[in-house]
Amino acid sequence: MRTTLAYAGAAFMEIAGCFAFWAWLRLGKSALLVIPGIAALILFAYLLTLVESEAAGRTFAAYGGVYILASVAWLWLAEGMQPDKWDLSGAAICLIGAAIIIAGPR
Repeated sequence: MRTTLAYAGAAFMEIAGCFAFWAWLRLGKSALLVIPGIAALILFAYLLTLVESEAAGRTFAAYGGVYILASVAWLWLAEGMQPDKWDLSGAAICLIGAAIIIAGPR
C-alpha cells in the first residue's frame, strides 16, 4: 500500500511540476508558476525514496509505468482531452510491465 501511495503521489507531483513549466513556456502563463513547480518536483523525488525496493533503478523503472498511466489521467482530468484507445492500451501495457518489475519474485 505504501508503494502504491508513493508512486501515485510521485506521479502527481512530477506531472504538476512539469506542467508548471509547460504552462509558463508553452501556454504563456506567469513565470511565477515555476516556484510551486520546483517544489512539486522536489517532493516527487522524495516520494520515490519511500518505495520499498533495494535498487533505485528498479524503483524508477517500475515508476515509469505509473507515470504513463498518470499522464493519461492528467490529459483527461486536467487538460480536458479524452484519452483514445491507443492512449489507454499503451498505458495498460506499461502498467503491466511496472507490476512485473516491482512485484516479480526475487
